[in-house]
Amino acid sequence: MKKLLLATSAMAMMTGAALADGHAKEVKIGIILGFTGPIESITPMMADGAEVAMAEVTESGMLLDGAKVTPVRADSTCVDASAATAAAERLITSDGVKGIMGADCSGVTGAILANVALANGVVMVSPSATSPGLSTAEDDGLFFRTAPSDARQGVVMTEVLMDQGIKSVALTYTNNDYGKGLADAFQSAYEAAGGEVTISAAHEDGKADYSAEVGALAAAGGDRLVVAGYVDQGGSGVVRAALDTGAFDTFHFPDGMISAKLVENFGAEIDGSSGQHPGTDSPGAAKYTALVDGAFDATSPFSPESYDAAALIMLAMQAAGSMEPGDYKSKIMDVANAPGTEIFPGELGKALELIKAGEDIDYVGASAVELIGPGESAGNYREVKYEGGKEMTAQYR
Repeated sequence: MKKLLLATSAMAMMTGAALADGHAKEVKIGIILGFTGPIESITPMMADGAEVAMAEVTESGMLLDGAKVTPVRADSTCVDASAATAAAERLITSDGVKGIMGADCSGVTGAILANVALANGVVMVSPSATSPGLSTAEDDGLFFRTAPSDARQGVVMTEVLMDQGIKSVALTYTNNDYGKGLADAFQSAYEAAGGEVTISAAHEDGKADYSAEVGALAAAGGDRLVVAGYVDQGGSGVVRAALDTGAFDTFHFPDGMISAKLVENFGAEIDGSSGQHPGTDSPGAAKYTALVDGAFDATSPFSPESYDAAALIMLAMQAAGSMEPGDYKSKIMDVANAPGTEIFPGELGKALELIKAGEDIDYVGASAVELIGPGESAGNYREVKYEGGKEMTAQYR
C-alpha cells in the first residue's frame, strides 16, 4: 500500500516525464465529491479509495499501452446543484477528464448528469448516489453506480427493524432527492410488512435548533426514530434535540448518517440503535482492506464502492481500446459482470492484461459488483448496531 500511495503522490511527476519522452498517454479522471458539506466526514476515504485504484493501474503500466492515470478532484458540496455543475463543467472543459468518479449525493449527481455529462458525452460512475429516481433518468448510457438504489435500502431497513420487533416508527428525512426518495421507499416497504409510520416529516439542513421538528415527531410517537439525514448536518441536529428532550433514546440510521463522526458526536448516548449502509463481507472487501493496509479507513461507507467505480472506468477503457467515453461506455456492463475471470482489489493489472489478450473478466471488486438493469448495483448491506459507545457489525444482508 505504501508503494501505491507513493505512486499516487508522484503521479503528476511521472506523467510529466512520460509525456515529455513521448512514450505514454495521460488519462485524467475526475473525482467529484462533497469535500465540504453534509457528508464531508466520509468523502476523504471515498476519494482515497478511487485514487488507490488509479495508482494501482498506473503502476501496472498496462492501461492503453502504458497510459498514466491522473486523478483530478472537485467539490460537489453534496447539496448545491449550481456549484456542483460548475465544478463538473470545469473538470471536463478545463481539466479534460475522460470520465467522472462521482458524484456523491443524489441531487447533485442528477444535476451533473442532466446539465453536464449528457451535454459533453462523459461517463459518470457514482459510488453513493442512491435515489430511486436515478434509475430512470435520461443518461444516454453514460451513468452507472456501484451503490444500490434506495428502493433496495428501504426493504433492508424494513427487514432490520422487523427482525428487532420494531413495529412503529417516527420518520424524519432531509428535504432533498436523497431524503425524500429513501423515506418514500422505506415507508412503502415498512407498511407493506405490517409496520406503522406514525409521521413522515422533512427537516431542513443548516438549522441551529431542531426542537420544533422533534416536538412534532415526539407527539406522533413510535418505538424508534428513523433519521434519514446527513451526519454532518441536520441529521445529527435532530438526534441531539431528541436526546436532550428525552423524546427518543434509540434511533435507526440509514447510510447518510453512518460514519465515525456519528459515534464521535454521540458515543454511548445512542446505544441500542441500529442502521445499515451498502457493504459486503465478500472476499473482495477483505482484499480491499488488506490493500489499503491502514492508510485510511477502508471500511468507511462508500470507500469500497469508490475504488470499484474508478476501476470500472479504467477497465472499460481497456476493453474499448480507447479513453473516449463514447467508445468505452458500452463496455462497463461487460467488464462488471460474468462471464470471465473474477477480479478483486489488487488485481487491476492482471485484469488489464487479460482484457488486452482478448479474454473476458468479471469484476467483483471490493463491493461484490454486479450491475443490473440501468447500470446500478444489485445491492448488499452491512447492518450495524451501537453498543458501549461503539459501532459494531450485526450482520450482512
